[in-house]
Amino acid sequence: MPLVIGLTGGIGSGKSAAADEFARLGATVVDTDAIAHELTCPGGTAISDVRRLFGDAYVDESGAMDRRKMRELVFADPVAKQRLEALLHPLIREESQRRIAAATGPYVVHVVPLLIESPDYRRRVDRVLVIDCPDELRLERVRARSGLAENEVRRIFAAQVTPAKRRAAADDLVDNGGSLEELHAQVRELHRRYLELAAAGR
Repeated sequence: MPLVIGLTGGIGSGKSAAADEFARLGATVVDTDAIAHELTCPGGTAISDVRRLFGDAYVDESGAMDRRKMRELVFADPVAKQRLEALLHPLIREESQRRIAAATGPYVVHVVPLLIESPDYRRRVDRVLVIDCPDELRLERVRARSGLAENEVRRIFAAQVTPAKRRAAADDLVDNGGSLEELHAQVRELHRRYLELAAAGR
């Protein structure tokens, strides 16, 4: 298996921007959120089960899972959250493991938003990379891209582990409180380090 870097961070921290730069530099990126979207897009493997478990109201006109409705449901109903996780998580794990095994890059960046909360995923990675930035900046970014109200975003924050716990679990830490170029510079430095680790068999 290749060297696997587990990339995580709170919502709005800049995980995708960091992962995109790692991909541009040649790493293989395996993103669990992207896999989840594939599973729940029109024609996705999980759509028939979403319809069976939650009803037609949770599949939109395009045939994709209605993410806004589902988000509202799982925040309000812990049982619904467990049912959705029981459906999607095994499929996401299986597909992510398949993509890691098929990786062609010198190392893999495995993007897992809930990496710190999930012992199973933590066992799969060799190092934990945390993308961090101030909460107010995260709030601003999430609201700008999603249109969610502030109280909705803060509710998502509250459902995730604290930034302090993420930082404590990190082998590597990127501060994304500045410009995109500053983020890219930190990613380039980590890329050089990961190439060395991969070449040394870590």
